[in-house]
Amino acid sequence: MMKGTRTVGKYEVGRTIGEGTFAKVKFARNRETGESVAMKVLVKSAILKRKMVDQIKREISIMKIVRHPNIVRLHEVLASRTKIYIILEFVTGGELLDKIFRQGRLSENDCRRCFQQLIDAVAHCHSKGVYHRDLKPENLLLDLYGNLKVSDFGLSAMPQQGVELLHTTCGTPNYVAPEVLGHKGYNGAAADVWSCGVILFVLMAGYLPFEETNLPSLYNKINAAEFSCPVWFSSGAKSLIHKILDPNPRTRIQIEGIRKDPWFQKNYLPIKHREEEVNLDDVCAVFDDIEEGYVAEQSKNKEGGPLAMNAFEMITLSRGLNLAALFDRRQDYVKQQTRFVSRQPANVIISNIEAVAESMSLKVHSRNYKIRLEGISAGKVGQFAVALEVFEVAPSLFMVDVRKAAGDAVEYHKFYKNLCSKLENIIWKPEGSTLHRTETC
Repeated sequence: MMKGTRTVGKYEVGRTIGEGTFAKVKFARNRETGESVAMKVLVKSAILKRKMVDQIKREISIMKIVRHPNIVRLHEVLASRTKIYIILEFVTGGELLDKIFRQGRLSENDCRRCFQQLIDAVAHCHSKGVYHRDLKPENLLLDLYGNLKVSDFGLSAMPQQGVELLHTTCGTPNYVAPEVLGHKGYNGAAADVWSCGVILFVLMAGYLPFEETNLPSLYNKINAAEFSCPVWFSSGAKSLIHKILDPNPRTRIQIEGIRKDPWFQKNYLPIKHREEEVNLDDVCAVFDDIEEGYVAEQSKNKEGGPLAMNAFEMITLSRGLNLAALFDRRQDYVKQQTRFVSRQPANVIISNIEAVAESMSLKVHSRNYKIRLEGISAGKVGQFAVALEVFEVAPSLFMVDVRKAAGDAVEYHKFYKNLCSKLENIIWKPEGSTLHRTETC
């Protein structure tokens, strides 16, 4: 079997836990402190080819500037000859979107707590002159204690000195403010507030306030702020949401007004944090003088099988030392990072996945116990892609890690459930598992 270890400087690198257009995110561990981190890996040639250097540098600089307990922390930036490594806080509680999928909607008190933390984080960004511009539940993570962490500042903006309006149309359509769609320039703070209002609605309702099958109809609804609150919304929540989802950015409530709102004020404990001195030397070293300061990157592999998962990854995956979470698929089916376990040989697992994927009319790319499945999204508006990787977690026991690589989160959840139902013959459930044969993941 392949017993693989890979290191980048002082970090031991593990499985892929996410991927985007320009980067992959790996689980990693600081060998000096034992701390778990998320390592965002970018290939220099890809960044240069797409002329993304300034954008990536801006994203990293922004994440170092906006240090706050409710914002994912950036620890440091490293570089090898071919790659850039962004070392981030590892947030263990998953995406807020997963919690919404699992529960349908949150209780009003839970919604309020999440919203209070979101507003605190966004207010801190605005105080630093940073506008996120892509606020949505997928970019909101939860830590082990249920505290909210804002992530993904890839579309953030810092207006040039003396310039108050932003002009780039960006963000996810359902969460975008009407003035952003108008191409006439907009205030970044007011646009972020609108997105926060859509998020609050989704938390409380379990569905979007503005949703249509085609973009022109969606834009018309957003421009007219055409939505209605469900009957279970309290009068205080309704009142605040209507003040936020005001299509006129000039009369839309601002963050200070939100903080003074009676519904928002209930059980509100403003978080106390000290301002930290920010040093951007490592960012400059990576992007301005990339010939120096390279970090050592090493891989030690024995060919012949899938990577072995180390103990630190096992513990992180299993939420402490309770290994039941590795096997109880009910805990995982709502996530965009999902997994199942099999006692079949690794090559049998791979061949079964390939056969099922082909039966689902997906294009299959397979190499070194990693598979990428590609197809057209259900709405036929873009690509749908899933990445799978087989790990050895014990002798003759393998874990298949599955994650969304491209496409809609809801579509991914449906795909994963369907995939598991078709692979039921190779998925292993340990003795005493509460899962029944009829249950899917």
